[in-house]
Amino acid sequence: MKSVRFVVLALLAGMTGGALAQSAKSDFPNRPLRYIVPFPPGGSADLVARVVSVPLAEDLGRQIVIDNRAGAAGTVGAEIAANAAPDGYTIFACNIASLAVSPALYKKLNYDPVGGFAPVGLIGSTPNALAVHPSVAAQTLAEFVALAKNRPGKINYASAGVGTSPQLSMEMFRMHAGIQLVHVPYKGAGPALVALLGGHVEAMFSTVPTYTGALRSGKVRLLGVTSMTRYPDLPDVPTLAESGMPGFEVISWQGLCTPAGVAEAVLARIRRGLVAALEQPEVRKQLADQGMQLTPLMAAKFAAFVRSERAKWAKVVRDVGIDPQ
Repeated sequence: MKSVRFVVLALLAGMTGGALAQSAKSDFPNRPLRYIVPFPPGGSADLVARVVSVPLAEDLGRQIVIDNRAGAAGTVGAEIAANAAPDGYTIFACNIASLAVSPALYKKLNYDPVGGFAPVGLIGSTPNALAVHPSVAAQTLAEFVALAKNRPGKINYASAGVGTSPQLSMEMFRMHAGIQLVHVPYKGAGPALVALLGGHVEAMFSTVPTYTGALRSGKVRLLGVTSMTRYPDLPDVPTLAESGMPGFEVISWQGLCTPAGVAEAVLARIRRGLVAALEQPEVRKQLADQGMQLTPLMAAKFAAFVRSERAKWAKVVRDVGIDPQ
């Protein structure tokens, strides 16, 4: 008899636990969310997150706190996000560096770039652009290449960090052009841009949004973009592909992920909020003003896109001749 009562109590406890879990999902969210950005303030990932987080918070009805966790080309923030509780209260600015480039550059990461995240959606993309300090005596890509050939190993270039798409953009450019440059990595696009503006380095690749303010004030000069066609807002800036490097294309992208294991009902709720945010005309305008081209892909399509990007960058790393560390 006691055994029967024990079984009944156990079943009731299981039903109660399941009901509580289901209730927790249906009540989501009931507290603020953390939005991990794996780069410091001022870069493209940070700017996009700050634009998107406002309407997303309004849709979810809860505050979203931006948490900048910079370091190691986005892998520090990615590790923190992957190890967070899979309850939906941590969202992550997943991007080309953490999910596609770093897996090709590092033999061992402290997170699983394949199984460690659940895709919410792709937000948008932007090409990288080669910028130089105004003091650099080069008005075109060809002139910059000639200058570098006359000063082998004497021109310093900044990047958002080892393993970021801007750094690999420069390595691809350097390989195609046959020039020697000195890499000076920083902890994000913002600090790298500060170094360029201060004349501490002479050149850098970064996403187009990174240069928005500097372009308006004339503090940098753009020599080329990494898209296959000219960037709509920069019609006078040629592509690298049309400047003697056919096939040269690098597109940096930003998405939204959660740690793996988040309940599908919670993922769906966040996804609905992201879709609603990206449909707002003011949000689309703000992202466009930052140089971001919206290319929203949700769930399975975003996951497939990430897989294709991972394969692409593994090939790029091999072709450039970089040995995974």
